[in-house]
Amino acid sequence: MGRAEAVSPQIVPVILSGGSGTRLWPLSRSLYPKQFLPLASERTLLQETLLRVAGGGGFAAPIVVCNEEHRFIVAEQARLVGIEPQAIVLEPMGRNTAAAVAVAALMVAGRDPHAHLLVMPSDHVIGLPEAFQAAIAAGSRTEDRLVTFGVKPTRPETGFGYIEAGDAVDGDETVRTIRRFVEKPDAATAAEYVAAGSFLWNSGIFLLPAGTFLAELERLAPDVLKACKAAVAGEQRDLGFQRLDRQAFAACPSVSIDVAVMERTDRGAVVPVEMAWSDVGSWSALWEIAHRDADGNASSGPVFAVDTRDSYLRSAGPVVATVGLDNVVVVATKDAVLVTSRDRAQDVRQAVDRLAAAGRHEHLTPPETFRPWGSFQTVDLGDRFQVKRIVVQPGQRLSLQMHHHRAEHWIVVRGTAKVTCNDRAFLLHENESTYIPLGSTHRLENPGRVPLHLIEVQSGSYLGEDDIVRFEDTYGRS
Repeated sequence: MGRAEAVSPQIVPVILSGGSGTRLWPLSRSLYPKQFLPLASERTLLQETLLRVAGGGGFAAPIVVCNEEHRFIVAEQARLVGIEPQAIVLEPMGRNTAAAVAVAALMVAGRDPHAHLLVMPSDHVIGLPEAFQAAIAAGSRTEDRLVTFGVKPTRPETGFGYIEAGDAVDGDETVRTIRRFVEKPDAATAAEYVAAGSFLWNSGIFLLPAGTFLAELERLAPDVLKACKAAVAGEQRDLGFQRLDRQAFAACPSVSIDVAVMERTDRGAVVPVEMAWSDVGSWSALWEIAHRDADGNASSGPVFAVDTRDSYLRSAGPVVATVGLDNVVVVATKDAVLVTSRDRAQDVRQAVDRLAAAGRHEHLTPPETFRPWGSFQTVDLGDRFQVKRIVVQPGQRLSLQMHHHRAEHWIVVRGTAKVTCNDRAFLLHENESTYIPLGSTHRLENPGRVPLHLIEVQSGSYLGEDDIVRFEDTYGRS
């Protein structure tokens, strides 16, 4: 009877949207990492992950666990593809995957301890979703097993961890016991693993009965469970988000789910799967899954390649031209350019570390900065002035605010703006402008049905984003 009941448990997708994606700099930045970028299709990696478990198939509405700084980006990207998560959980700080999964399991187990958590990173590519669905179905047939999905390797890869698969579980050849987890190997060892045929890439995707996982977490990593229980108990609702208690969550050890549970449990199992999977962990990995021309080049944007082969060439702004190059990566944004050999693409984070040490900002913020009301980008910046292009989405408005050190000129180039300046409120139409004096209380709104595009010219002694005093804010930032 128990096995019959376990055939079709409710499956709750848990999407982990943390990480900084430093190996995909300069496109990926700390405040706008790779899961929010359209790297493998017209949709972002997060959107593709959400859609992969939408539209039936026994899946409940997803839970997304993310950095609190990314909350509005997550909510907007989900809205754009018609997905309404049952919860967007905000981590006050990163505490690795064991804590994130524990929080989701506590939320789900309170309603249904027999439900399964389908834990997925938000930034992976799965080219064969049908194979992925079949693997999930196989994993869900197991009784009280903590299931991970192992990707059958296509090459000796030193950038992934491996899982050695064992015997069939309960006579089901599609599910195997786990003999051991192994860390990222050297090239020779990786070649031995591929030749052996029993080793799989560790995908970082799991199917976990909520109650069983929490029981194993209490047995193997009780300090993680204790801190997460306190963080969930002290959570606060904030504009539809669930904000974990900061002090309790800070006390949680930072440890991966592999180290905390999967490498130590006797209830683990692995489902081998061939699903055209990639963790999109480097520019070289993107080259491998991208469409390539007759010369082996993957190109995007205004790129002109002459006598160039087997290269990844991408521009989000300036024209890029290459001559006589092989096996390189060239990525240009509006404020940075990366040039590296494909063989060294895994080492891009070293350049990011150099930027951070030099006090630069290009590793943190993208050229276009996103806010809950829209976005802005700096067009020009000089001594005592800055020019921004601002986009306000329909029905949205900025906070009621003032600045101590700068004045602003606003010019509407598309749409209609509602402007509040001290005791006045008025409309600005296309090709009209206004002046916001230093120290005045002001607000910008878009009352229309199309995006508002506006040029802002700032002037003053200090132009930093922290020179904002908010008096009232729709998004709870005042």
